[in-house]
Amino acid sequence: MRLVTYRPEVCAAARLGAIVDGAVIDLARFGATTGHPLPASMLEFIDLGPQAVLSTSSLLDEHRGKWPVGVAVPVQNVNLLAPIPRPRKNIFGIGLNYVEHVSESSRTLDTSKDLPKEPVIFSKPPTTVIGPGDAIEHNREITQQLDWEVELAVIIGTRAKGVSETDALQYVFGYSVMIDISARDCRRAGQWIYSKGQDTFAPFGPCIVTVDEIPDPQTLNLSLTVNGVMKQSSNTRHMLFNVPALIADISKAITLEPGDIIATGTPEGVGAGRNPQEWLWPGDVVCAQVESIGELRHPVVAV
Repeated sequence: MRLVTYRPEVCAAARLGAIVDGAVIDLARFGATTGHPLPASMLEFIDLGPQAVLSTSSLLDEHRGKWPVGVAVPVQNVNLLAPIPRPRKNIFGIGLNYVEHVSESSRTLDTSKDLPKEPVIFSKPPTTVIGPGDAIEHNREITQQLDWEVELAVIIGTRAKGVSETDALQYVFGYSVMIDISARDCRRAGQWIYSKGQDTFAPFGPCIVTVDEIPDPQTLNLSLTVNGVMKQSSNTRHMLFNVPALIADISKAITLEPGDIIATGTPEGVGAGRNPQEWLWPGDVVCAQVESIGELRHPVVAV
């Protein structure tokens, strides 16, 4: 399934939907009319566990093309939000997870040229999250080095503690797209959270694709453009630590819970690694894509 959080109108409450044949199917209304109660929010749906994905997918297939009245709305007529507008916890960010990005970072940032022997983990607060089309804020008083990073986002579906790499994908609910925005001149004594954790620094969406539709997350092309010019283009197979390894590593010490998000790192092509360096400024438009999931497009605005 392709699940979204959306508003049918500008001032309406956020609701949970599934995109089917170009329409958003409101799951709570669909469930009510078919006698199969379903929640109205993404986190509540994730909490139901893997069986909810299977049963809801079957129910949608059964009614495909003959939707009850008031259940289906053309996707272009709704306002898509971040799939999880307010995560329960900080996003787990992964730094230096592509070989070429390690190299470019060592040339221009205070990072080692050696490949990490363990995943480099940081976090982004829930307040960083914005949805499709929302503005990325540029505060000139805080940063002159606003940078971009396209990433595959992994959404956890089942509580994971001390899981093995072999079993790790069983704990995944689905996948999405994230742009890890960074203020490169805001790193403090090697700590990244002030650089990467500012408001609007985690564009997220446009949907969550459930794990049954992406059996192998290490085969996906990902790319990013600024003002239509390609800056990043790679494939998730080039990760140093793949998705199972990241889940296994984090869950050794930190319990992963339903709805937790892991942003799995970015390939080469960031602004800091270019010669001369390039930065985002008000008026720029950033567009990120991950194969089989979708596209995010965001303007940069002054605040």
